[in-house]
Amino acid sequence: MDVTAYLGRIGAREDDDLATLADRHFRSVPFENLSIHLGEPIELAPEALFDKIVHRRRGGFCYELNGLFGWLLDELGHDVAFLGAVVHTPKGDTAPLAHLALQVDGLLVDVGFGDFPVPPAALDRPSTHVDPQPDGDVEVRGPDGRPGYRLERRVRSRDDFGPTCFWTATHPDSGFTHGPTCSLPTADGGRVTMAGARRIVTAADGTRSENDLPDDEALVAYRDLFGIVLDRLPVALHPLS
Repeated sequence: MDVTAYLGRIGAREDDDLATLADRHFRSVPFENLSIHLGEPIELAPEALFDKIVHRRRGGFCYELNGLFGWLLDELGHDVAFLGAVVHTPKGDTAPLAHLALQVDGLLVDVGFGDFPVPPAALDRPSTHVDPQPDGDVEVRGPDGRPGYRLERRVRSRDDFGPTCFWTATHPDSGFTHGPTCSLPTADGGRVTMAGARRIVTAADGTRSENDLPDDEALVAYRDLFGIVLDRLPVALHPLS
């Protein structure tokens, strides 16, 4: 890995601590599913992820973001393992391994959960985000107590996530196939999102403004907001009727 290029991508330094590295990654690399709606394959090989996220300055979702960040942390000398989770959604719980998170030096590290940031936290002590369960699993929640996901402590291989990643990227029942999204937090505690040609700005207090942009302006917005240069807008793979 070209560690210098990766650190440059996220605006970090090699001697930054784990919390700083995770925060800079979360604020620099978009959470996005554009490949699904552009007809691009989702490749989980580390070299392919490096090319996409660092060289092409794209983002990704959990399998991609945490999959690549784990490689960086390993190169920086950390003890890294992959953990799988069931995600709690408004429609019920997902299948196992629907989310990939990292165990780094015994801490939960996650730069790939789109609903809220998950700063590094001990897995065996209750905290704002972490609630260890009697069966050994860990409930991960948002700062407001919002349900996030139930994390297994069993260490997984990268290949273990291939089937659920494929389902997430292709199946009509997967929410990721219903429409494109690309999102980053803003400096004031809010979030900016592009959903196809719709720009959504969410303030820190939760208020939202939405604007449907002409195609040419939407392409400019992807470039200016996220540094992502597209030659066409993504089109929903399995649009909701």
